[in-house]
Amino acid sequence: MNESKLPLPELVIEVNKIAEKAGEEILKIYESDFSISHKDDKTPLTTADTVSHNYIIAKLTALTPEIPVLSEESANIPFSSRKSWHQYWLVDPLDGTREFIKRNGEFTVNIALVRDHNPILGVINVPVFGTTYFACSKQGAFKQSKGKSPCKIKTKKTSPVKFIVAGSRSHASKKQHSFTNALGDVELISIGSSLKFCLVAEGKVDIYPRFGPTSEWDTAAAQCIVEEAGGMVTDTNLKVLTYNKRESLLNPDFIVIADKSFNWQPYLPK
Repeated sequence: MNESKLPLPELVIEVNKIAEKAGEEILKIYESDFSISHKDDKTPLTTADTVSHNYIIAKLTALTPEIPVLSEESANIPFSSRKSWHQYWLVDPLDGTREFIKRNGEFTVNIALVRDHNPILGVINVPVFGTTYFACSKQGAFKQSKGKSPCKIKTKKTSPVKFIVAGSRSHASKKQHSFTNALGDVELISIGSSLKFCLVAEGKVDIYPRFGPTSEWDTAAAQCIVEEAGGMVTDTNLKVLTYNKRESLLNPDFIVIADKSFNWQPYLPK
């Protein structure tokens, strides 16, 4: 069994350090004249993606040699190998590469621990902001600014009088526009990467709808943080997202909900 010998609260402290150091390595490249290449699927790749990936893989392997690691930059591990994994690390070493290239600061390092298809630990470091969001199962969710103590965060109650919606800066879709139009009086906050989840988790927005392709490493760490803050991440049938259940690592369309008691079903695209 690929179980960690460290309890989750101790493990999350160590993973915070790894994510923060990876963020520091990314910043060194961010502040230089970095080169850009493209993967087979035409998505951009920078030196920072690779440097962060290599650092995180090495550190997680040293921390928990018994737990396998799946990263965006090593996603070719076949399902025949990973379907037997009871527990594994799921990593996006640089979430928001397009934002990194634009130099708008809206990119993150995402590290999740997934057990039995559900994220039980999540860490998101925001290098430019010097901020880390983190959570682990049954311990709550926290936000920590560099040099300061962690603050507990929680989601907000939703009022139908006016909705606050997080939207993608680089991947807005027609469905997203239709959804926000159907809500009526809406304040839309556009931001990159997994920061949209963080806005839900810390009580700043009511919902983040994503109608378009994402991968499991884009959402796992953020899902743990949102859930521990009191929210939920579901597909458009309100079924909670799960991980490593099939060959494809693509997520369905999903919504990130702050208030679990609010019924979003009437507003969702049919």
